[in-house]
Amino acid sequence: MIITIDGPAGSGKSTVAKALAWRLGFQYLDTGAMYRAVALAGMRQGIDWDRPELLAELCRKLHIRVVGPRIFLDDEDVTDEVRSSAVTAVTRYAANNPQVREQLVALQQSLAGQQNVVTEGRDQGTVAFPQAQCKFFVTATAEERARRRVIDLQQRGEQPIFEVVLADQQRRDQQDASRAVGPLKPAADAVEILTDGLTLDEVVDRLEQIVTNTSNFKLQTSN
Repeated sequence: MIITIDGPAGSGKSTVAKALAWRLGFQYLDTGAMYRAVALAGMRQGIDWDRPELLAELCRKLHIRVVGPRIFLDDEDVTDEVRSSAVTAVTRYAANNPQVREQLVALQQSLAGQQNVVTEGRDQGTVAFPQAQCKFFVTATAEERARRRVIDLQQRGEQPIFEVVLADQQRRDQQDASRAVGPLKPAADAVEILTDGLTLDEVVDRLEQIVTNTSNFKLQTSN
């Protein structure tokens, strides 16, 4: 069974997806980290961001591996590094690159295989897994998402300014929603969850109840 969780930056979808996967005993797939890994590799190689074909060529040579919540780039654990502000600032070059997206969507589909998976990102229910049996779109207000991002960066030793984080996030939202390939939008059959004012457990409880009440869950987990 495939469960997709899409949503904008800072909506809490990664945390929710990990918690839901743990509760259900499913595999967890963080697809956003894959694009961040490509962007990190581009930074390290000094890629010319104005030449998208070079990033696509680099992506074809990379060995990206996802092990639960950890992301590996050519066998190096880059889980923490890909969440830095520097990588976040250039991730759009990977996310907006049609050739990179094509390669990573194929990798995501291969990684999911025939497993029970909770996969999260921007286009999981619309592009990567349109056949998914259960789809969610997790979101929050812009201010709440910026507040969460500030806390996350502070925990990583950075000193972000809320107004700057909010402006960057709003710019990223616009870019994600307007890109030609895999734009950020809810799947037509996705259940939308607004997480403002809800604890993690409350959000996961709601998703778990929806999932376990579906006939697909009973069928897939009984096999």
